[in-house]
Amino acid sequence: MKKTVLTVALAISSPIFAADDEIGIYADRRVPLPAPETGSPRGAGTADTASLLEDLPGISLYSAGGLSSLPSIRGLADDRIRIRVDGMDLISACSNHMNPPLSYIDPSSVGKIRAFAGVTPVSMGGDSIAGTIEVQSVPPRFAAQGTHLVSGETGAVYRSNGSVQGYHLAAGIASDTISLRYSGSTVRAKNYLAGGAFKAASSTPGSLSGAVVAADEVGSSSYQATNHQVALGLKSRDHLVTMKAGVQSIPHQGFPNQRMDMSGNDSTSLNLGYHGKYSWGILDARIYDEHTRHSMNFVGDKQFWYGALFNVAGMPMDTEGRNSGFRIMGTLPFTEADIFRSGVEYRRYRRNDWWNPVANSGMMMSPNVFRNINAGKRDRTALFAEWERNWNRKWTTQSGIRFEQVAMDTGNVQGYSPAYAAAANAFNATSHARRDNNLDLTLLARFAPDRNSSFEAGYAMKTRSPNLYERYVWANSNSMVMNMNNWFGDGNCYVGNQNLKPEVAHTLNLSAKWQGEDWQMKVSPYHTWVRNYIDAVACPACAARADGFANLSLANQSARLYGVDLSGWKSLGSFEGYGNFRMLASFDYERGSNGTTGNNLYHIMPPNATISLEDKLDGWTGLLQMKLVSAKTRVDIVRREAGTGGYGLLNLYASREWKWMRIDFGIRNLFDKFYIDPLGGAYLGQGSTMGATIPNGSGVPGMGRSIDVGLTFKF
Repeated sequence: MKKTVLTVALAISSPIFAADDEIGIYADRRVPLPAPETGSPRGAGTADTASLLEDLPGISLYSAGGLSSLPSIRGLADDRIRIRVDGMDLISACSNHMNPPLSYIDPSSVGKIRAFAGVTPVSMGGDSIAGTIEVQSVPPRFAAQGTHLVSGETGAVYRSNGSVQGYHLAAGIASDTISLRYSGSTVRAKNYLAGGAFKAASSTPGSLSGAVVAADEVGSSSYQATNHQVALGLKSRDHLVTMKAGVQSIPHQGFPNQRMDMSGNDSTSLNLGYHGKYSWGILDARIYDEHTRHSMNFVGDKQFWYGALFNVAGMPMDTEGRNSGFRIMGTLPFTEADIFRSGVEYRRYRRNDWWNPVANSGMMMSPNVFRNINAGKRDRTALFAEWERNWNRKWTTQSGIRFEQVAMDTGNVQGYSPAYAAAANAFNATSHARRDNNLDLTLLARFAPDRNSSFEAGYAMKTRSPNLYERYVWANSNSMVMNMNNWFGDGNCYVGNQNLKPEVAHTLNLSAKWQGEDWQMKVSPYHTWVRNYIDAVACPACAARADGFANLSLANQSARLYGVDLSGWKSLGSFEGYGNFRMLASFDYERGSNGTTGNNLYHIMPPNATISLEDKLDGWTGLLQMKLVSAKTRVDIVRREAGTGGYGLLNLYASREWKWMRIDFGIRNLFDKFYIDPLGGAYLGQGSTMGATIPNGSGVPGMGRSIDVGLTFKF
């Protein structure tokens, strides 16, 4: 598997668009903070691109499907983070957010990941309050002048837990001006096993598989996916044009913390980018189009056949999303000390979410097509300007302003039958169009008194408009249809609120870094106050339920999040024949509370630390890693979130790289420790998930011991 470069700039750092030396286009002068060096060489250990960020300070993951975990930056996740994949602003096209943006690229295709938290420069932000994650696939390679270059690699991975098998292939041919590259990957996994039994072994009557799910087996955690991409690069001395076409197919992906599973996800994308140098500065431009066709039902371990005679075949849900946009940005170096950036962005998004009627279901799911989101629209138009000033060798500032208009609308809806008419008519009687005028402001300052220390401070006001589901999910008449709308993985069910206002976050970040020849330490405290925070509230108008879960709505309230990220490393010396040793460590503390109710915010990661011992010798890299997580005792009462116990995990990673080959080896959870994932949500991996027989209170267990092996050949 390709070794992924992780470039993470947390706290208040500026982004950098450093051009590859092969391209020959100079980079602008923005300098990011050095990347924390606590990322683990996972190698063969993941098919989930989001997990490449898991060990970095300030970032945790909401568990979901095996390909679709959701990154959280300092307690804020999902649509509160702006995620760009190869410059495309992607968005989840699913009422349960089963296809988040990072699921559209395989880890083997990743060339670089950059993450920015809190005070994100306006040129990288927009419609988000947590930060930005930017993923770039492997860049085009060009041959030396007058020559040709043929390159490629192929590899395979196997992971024992879940019997995961994955393969990837990449091949390219290039001259000094043209580069053509193909990359493809496929992966298949069975259900994974926890570190011990957490329930009784059982099968689900009416399930498609009919299989017995073992006592330590996490139901509905299997998956399968295939990705293809063709990339063309055209280069002259000062200009680079890239064209990429991608296709993804996910035949199925189980979700242990959702009542539904993904029964299909097909996506196509076209992406055209330009980067060029002119006498006045640098011009970056991009235009893209992405289309997703998504479906949900019950896969494998969940009950598929309902009705007294098991004659009601599933509950199909279908979604289609179309995501198109462009971005143009100019970088103008006015003086040796000043850089000015300005640009315009536009994204057009269309979504339909419908549920076809089901035979033999009576008025519950027939005779009409259920329109959950009908002709949904969410369009963004943005203008931004950013000024960076190097006052002297010690002081640098950056300030920016961004105006963004978000226009949303949707058509009239209908239910399966007249039983849903009251809620549908009430929704249809209102005007659905909404237009938000959002403003972002940032101010950053960096002071570097010497080569061994630097200090940063920043303030940001960031704004995010609600997504289509938060505003327009309308059905509240019975728990069955409400069960189908949950993008939080908490087992509860949701109805939207058309009167939601945009969230406005005010963030203050501080950062200090000290370093010597053989050590480095960084501390980054932060505080965020959010006005009009969108949180779950009780829904008196919704149907009642008695299984321990809740039918909820959404409302604007206030929230406060604060914490600190610590990271550092220390060289332990070089030992002949044994290599160079380093100790690496990180610690995260985050706290989130609802300022209106005093309740704890949902899915806040408890205090956690990672301590690693690294050894490097020639082409060998080894890492012994210990992860410590404290008990989760502060929980969201409204969502009936369950607490979790503390735990410690020991992981072992190793790799050996030659010019033409790389071997990756890892043992995760070496001692097969059983634990409940603090951000795993409610366990809904098997049984009658649309009924009232699954009680609340059981969390999703983390993965038990897994032996991972990967082999990659390069040419």
